Amino acid sequence: MEEKQLSELVSSKLATINYDLVSLNVSRSGGSLQVSIVVDRVAPINMDDIVEVTNVLSTYFDEIDPFEAAYNLDISSLGAEKPLKVECLGEYVNSYVNVHVNNPIDGENIFEGTLKEVTEDSILITKRIKTRSKDVPVMKSNILKIRLAIKF
Repeated sequence: MEEKQLSELVSSKLATINYDLVSLNVSRSGGSLQVSIVVDRVAPINMDDIVEVTNVLSTYFDEIDPFEAAYNLDISSLGAEKPLKVECLGEYVNSYVNVHVNNPIDGENIFEGTLKEVTEDSILITKRIKTRSKDVPVMKSNILKIRLAIKF
């Protein structure tokens, strides 16, 4: 089965359990077939979730039999600091994020704080400065990259 066709089937199957397919790669390593799949969703993904996805896809592969030989299945997620798509930021309101901007705002290019608001054209980040909070409006067109961040 071609990788593109397999990706479409896996994507459809993952959608039934509320996951998105980020990538699928089939390769040979030392004579073994390696199937690497990266999944995502808005909610955090833990090890129990990875086990669930592995079980669902393993059973599904047994049903559709897409490989000519035995394979190793590797499921992973984008991680705790996954990159975000600007068009999907509304799903991450109240999340702690790290934002890199193209054009400096008040002399800064990087902001880390809570994503408080998302509008059609901009976002509002609340960052902490010692014991105070400061709201920083950022135009979506000025976002170079944005990812979830871990708050320490």
